[in-house]
Amino acid sequence: MSAAKRDVEFLPASDQSLLVYFDTKISLRAHQQVRALLHGLASQPIAPVRNVHPAYSSVLVDFDPLRIAHADLETKLRRYIEQLDELELPAPREVKIPTCYGGEFGPDLEELGRTHGLSADQVVELHSSVTYTVYFLGFVPGFAYLGKLPEALVMPRLATPRRATSPGSVGIADRQTAVYPFATPGGWRLIGRTPISMFQPDRENMSLLNVGDRVRFVPISSAEFAAMQEA
Repeated sequence: MSAAKRDVEFLPASDQSLLVYFDTKISLRAHQQVRALLHGLASQPIAPVRNVHPAYSSVLVDFDPLRIAHADLETKLRRYIEQLDELELPAPREVKIPTCYGGEFGPDLEELGRTHGLSADQVVELHSSVTYTVYFLGFVPGFAYLGKLPEALVMPRLATPRRATSPGSVGIADRQTAVYPFATPGGWRLIGRTPISMFQPDRENMSLLNVGDRVRFVPISSAEFAAMQEA
């Protein structure tokens, strides 16, 4: 079934933005349509479009209201969406993130395990057994929202967010997992930390992860963590 035949909803989000919904729930199919629209707009830009902001199942399109109206932009975007299934997308990258779980690096791991009746080792095994998809980036530069988390690890955010979260901290919130690129406040349950940098402004691709990437977490020891951090 082509994207044009699926229900795609357009909603004005402001006087200069339009929200394109591919689905009302998170799904890989909707994610592929989001990724395809991003790729299409990057390869064949619409001049009045200033920026695009992908989410799980939608894309927010910012535009110049002096150059195009909501209805006209919707017409142009519908033409793009009719051709999405014909686009050949780049193969997703496979990215491995070495992670030291538990202890000072993962202060919430034990509690998460107890809540679900799992040992710490079982939590690590479950979390590192999945290949996650990068659905979108947000919150801060380089913060990638990864899914889908195994159902046995689903956990709500902390009732009171931490005032500071160390860079590289690996967290869980609801059905998502992510890595904090910077020292920021945060309410995700922390289960580990990676020694690799998730965001470097001097890199060609500043963010280590990009929309569509496939991610695996690889357990490492504290000694390996220290060695990699010093390298």
